[in-house]
Amino acid sequence: MSYVTILVTDVNGVRMITLNRPERRNAMTPEMQHELIQAMEEAAASDDCSVVVFTGAGDAFCAGLDLSALQGMNEKSAAEHTADAERIARLFRTLYELPKPTIAAVHGAAIAGGTGLATMCDFTLAVPGAKFGYTEVKIGFVPAVVSAFLVLQIGEKAARDLLLTGRIFTSDEAARLGLVNEVVDAEKLTARTLELVGVLRANSPEAMAATKRLLAAQNKAWLDMALAEALAANAEARATHDFREGVAAFLEKRKPVWGGGL
Repeated sequence: MSYVTILVTDVNGVRMITLNRPERRNAMTPEMQHELIQAMEEAAASDDCSVVVFTGAGDAFCAGLDLSALQGMNEKSAAEHTADAERIARLFRTLYELPKPTIAAVHGAAIAGGTGLATMCDFTLAVPGAKFGYTEVKIGFVPAVVSAFLVLQIGEKAARDLLLTGRIFTSDEAARLGLVNEVVDAEKLTARTLELVGVLRANSPEAMAATKRLLAAQNKAWLDMALAEALAANAEARATHDFREGVAAFLEKRKPVWGGGL
């Protein structure tokens, strides 16, 4: 498959997926989400792929949802909002359940959906200057889908802090929380990523795939329920005043006037 928003290269059993919209800080669009899903599904089905590595072109890993995806959001139908949420859920669940080991090499900002993509990989390596944050509440969004995976990773108390404040946090804090495996100096990030690739490729592919299936199966029932709740919460939130106001204020570069209610 040819890709427009990402670069995909396969070398020596490693599929490198590079978010490739550097002029937009690799912000996500629906097209990018579709392409990421496709690239991961291809990797899952390939006998030649043993490890998947994610990175971003330019200065950022992923700046979250692209402005173009926000424009017209308040005019979308309920069915369109549901389709958006289901696509995001499929993206993250595909990553979570991918049978091949995954590595994110984060050299810059990874915000909102970018934080989810980076930290849900099996291994997340980040430079000291990388920034993370689940910033959705700042513009009236509900970080519904990502919340399920975040609670699995760091527990409810820490997840509440990050999701309710929407604050930006550093690589060091991400490491303390367990969202980042290693903080690596920028000049060593590529070398450390390749070193980790070598460690993983020396292991049994079948055993690693079985281990990942086991871990996913242990959480399947809970995750099914949590994602169903997340999709319902997402749809409900997108019908609120604060969602419409948050999107409008963000696009108009002004402070939102929260009102609450429908």
